[in-house]
Amino acid sequence: MPTQPQTEQPNQRSRGLDRKSTLELLHLLNREDRRVPAAVSRALPAIARAVDAIVHALESGGRLIYAGAGTSGRLGALDASECPPTFGVSPSKVRAVIAGGRRALDHAVEGAEDSAPQGARDLASLRVGPKDVVVGLAASGATPYVAGALRHARRRRATTVLVTTNPRPPLAPLAHIVIVADVGPEALAGSTRLKSGTAQKLILNMLTTAAMARLGRVYDNRMIYVALTNNKLRRRGLRLLAETAAVAEPEAHRALARARGNLPAALVMLKTGINFREAQQRLALAKGHVRRAIESAFEPPAAPGSGKKKSGRKKPRG
Repeated sequence: MPTQPQTEQPNQRSRGLDRKSTLELLHLLNREDRRVPAAVSRALPAIARAVDAIVHALESGGRLIYAGAGTSGRLGALDASECPPTFGVSPSKVRAVIAGGRRALDHAVEGAEDSAPQGARDLASLRVGPKDVVVGLAASGATPYVAGALRHARRRRATTVLVTTNPRPPLAPLAHIVIVADVGPEALAGSTRLKSGTAQKLILNMLTTAAMARLGRVYDNRMIYVALTNNKLRRRGLRLLAETAAVAEPEAHRALARARGNLPAALVMLKTGINFREAQQRLALAKGHVRRAIESAFEPPAAPGSGKKKSGRKKPRG
């Protein structure tokens, strides 16, 4: 008989859950939740390897693709959907497939996770290849849908990652990188929307935030690629631009207008004094990496023969 996954085992610390008062219940759940950050911390070396693989994939024209079922699949879809407005990347660069398809995002389609062939078909529909990173999300580390997805990804020579909360995940042989957040049994046995879901959310936050920071889709610790799609975000973008460029908001507003609403280009303009067209060119040459685009404006141009001509610009602070 196969070993019962840790996510299915009873938690002795939460015995008598149904007899507790509301406040007692909340204290218990909170105590269990505190175990999650420590478990994720222990997985940081594996998370770092996955981040480096994602950075390499995106720099090389590949993609990050999540595959999961149930809560895990919905968390993958959530993270993928938030990357374009947060980091200014194309929706095609971070994708997600979920057992049961789009309907499973807001309806339980529990039987769908049992189909390994469907996991393979969903990955095949995205034409997964060697440049891609496929992250399988499975709290138990055994979900057949994720197994099918990872198996197909490996056949297509993609880099595969498994994110799980089971210390002995059966799917480990299908992954080049295995990320285990050992959170222990759930307070409500088998309900992986609790600690396991929280751990996966933290890990996905790390994967994309760290990868996008490495790719220069942030500047310092600010969302310089945030999409300016509503009044709140336009105000946020203007404030971020003014703070990052160390200028007053009216000056930031004028720069943003000259940049036609292109926030990264406006920052490059304010930091370097160059015009919109040159800012666009430098961003393109830097593959969207804002800091590199700014620093390139201060590099001395190559001169004929030996020696280099100085640019005459002083490097910006920050």
